[in-house]
Amino acid sequence: MSDVDHLQELSGLPAVDFEAGTAVVRPAAGAAAWRIGVEPYEDEDRTWEEEFNAFLDEVDPAGVRALIIGQWGESYDKDSSYPVGLVVAAADRLTSLEAVFVGDLVQEEAEISWIEQSDVTALLTAFPRLEVLGVRGGTGLRFPPVKHESLRGLIIETGGLPVEVIRGVQDSELPALEMLELWLGVSAYGGDATVADLQPLLSGTRFPALRHLGLRNSELQNEIATAIASAPVVAQLRTLDLSSGTMGDEGAAALLEGQPLTHLDALDLHHHFLGEPMERRVREALEPHGVRVDLSDRNTPWDNRGAEGRYTTVAE
Repeated sequence: MSDVDHLQELSGLPAVDFEAGTAVVRPAAGAAAWRIGVEPYEDEDRTWEEEFNAFLDEVDPAGVRALIIGQWGESYDKDSSYPVGLVVAAADRLTSLEAVFVGDLVQEEAEISWIEQSDVTALLTAFPRLEVLGVRGGTGLRFPPVKHESLRGLIIETGGLPVEVIRGVQDSELPALEMLELWLGVSAYGGDATVADLQPLLSGTRFPALRHLGLRNSELQNEIATAIASAPVVAQLRTLDLSSGTMGDEGAAALLEGQPLTHLDALDLHHHFLGEPMERRVREALEPHGVRVDLSDRNTPWDNRGAEGRYTTVAE
């Protein structure tokens, strides 16, 4: 399953589809997160490069603050180095760019595991003032260690996140990073990290400014919760997101039996496999302290197979 939607906003700006040559009155260049995409069947005679060049001509590139890279062709034809390279080449014109999302595709366009990614750190190198970088799709994704002074938010959405990407993120120097969200996924689609591989992040020594941590969409959600229960990084967080995975009562119990979480503003556990008694325990432990708890989307295992029948929100 690939339960993802097109972005509705990026970096606080509403997503707006760019259409070349349209007579529709457009918002100001800096008032929207501009999504650029082409449909390979509907736009057979128009490439992503042509659409992007039209965007640079019709929208003041110096005012653009946020850019969403949508479908750039058939998922098997070109990887994301094609659109990323074009954006990087236009860095001298996109002088106000603050946020980029690479791969805003939904199931009708490509399953998340079919999106061919590349080395997205080229964007960080080209745009030293970039504050938010988002990526969807783990196939072919590379993230070698990078130093970047301005990046505040990093989101990587996958059905299976390669451990080498996690290592690259953890080994990067990102002193301004406040929000990190990783969709870890499942082993069947390339999610080969173990909880031990997350220890540098959980130690709290990597990103001193981190206030939001999301370790989501994992088939190891119970093990992650157990590690989080004693992880030093938790003390510096304001929000914690362990949603969309296979968490059951055992993971929630580990959270409650570990270090206090009452300093958090919010704990997101939506899409879970907790029973009603455990849901009540979590709420009673945290909500009186002002913690917003999301326990929506309770699920039951497939075919009554117990823990083996649990599933993540996003896989293929």
